[in-house]
Amino acid sequence: MRRLFTARGRRSPGPVTPGAVVAEASGARVRLAGRTVLSEVDLTVRAGEVLALVGPNGAGKSTLLAALAADLPVESGTVRLGGRPVAEWTPAELALRRAVLPQATTLSFPFTVAEVVRMGRAPWAGTAAEDEDGEAVAAAMAATEVDGFAARPFSSLSGGERARVALARVLAQRTALLLLDEPTAALDLRHQELVLRLGRERAAAGDAVVVVLHDLGLAAAYADRTAVLHEGRVVAEGPPERVFDAELLSRVYRQPVEVLPHPRTTELLVLPRRDAPHGEIFTRCRPDHGNP
Repeated sequence: MRRLFTARGRRSPGPVTPGAVVAEASGARVRLAGRTVLSEVDLTVRAGEVLALVGPNGAGKSTLLAALAADLPVESGTVRLGGRPVAEWTPAELALRRAVLPQATTLSFPFTVAEVVRMGRAPWAGTAAEDEDGEAVAAAMAATEVDGFAARPFSSLSGGERARVALARVLAQRTALLLLDEPTAALDLRHQELVLRLGRERAAAGDAVVVVLHDLGLAAAYADRTAVLHEGRVVAEGPPERVFDAELLSRVYRQPVEVLPHPRTTELLVLPRRDAPHGEIFTRCRPDHGNP
């Protein structure tokens, strides 16, 4: 059993009950460079689910993820992690409770792949979980298929390989909340599916996974819930089969789309309508936290 307090005085996280609220934003407002990027956002993240944040460029997805991670302060409203305002946790305590995958990872020193993944274990130094370091690193590298080049310098890798190594670091951290910002952006088809299957596995094991995605088909296939952001607001939230409405998505993306069931699996397919009149514009979208 993990000690409640570590030798450094950090409060170690306790067990998380399936379905429990792991993180939440209430009336969250964020301004950057004098511009309101998030406005009155309410969102709840629960253990045992994959929550996808979708929406067009500039909608506020990455900003919301950063606010949930306590990497960006809110101007008003509250963000809670583990039932407490994020400001009440020290950085070391936050690192025991949430792991963050940014859009890009850059390093100034020639660390090997294995060394980068092992960085994910740093928060657990001095705790009983430190004994899991070797197993956690090996399991994360195998799951992301980077163990075959563990000794290579991180700087020598392709963009897709770097993305998988960065994800392995996050998985090795073994926190109850994973915050992933566009984890599939640099990946080929096989590894896009691999990454989201890993997210589903972590959710099935009881963790909470929040993932920013541009591919609506992937969100429909892997997310338990989706939150659609538009102009800094959550305009729809719920299961993909309820939220992914052609009219709503067409307005949000300003691009005519159609939503169809796959003929064999019945999974939702979101496709652009290329037969729509050229120049058709969709301008306004009202917030809707229930059915679109």
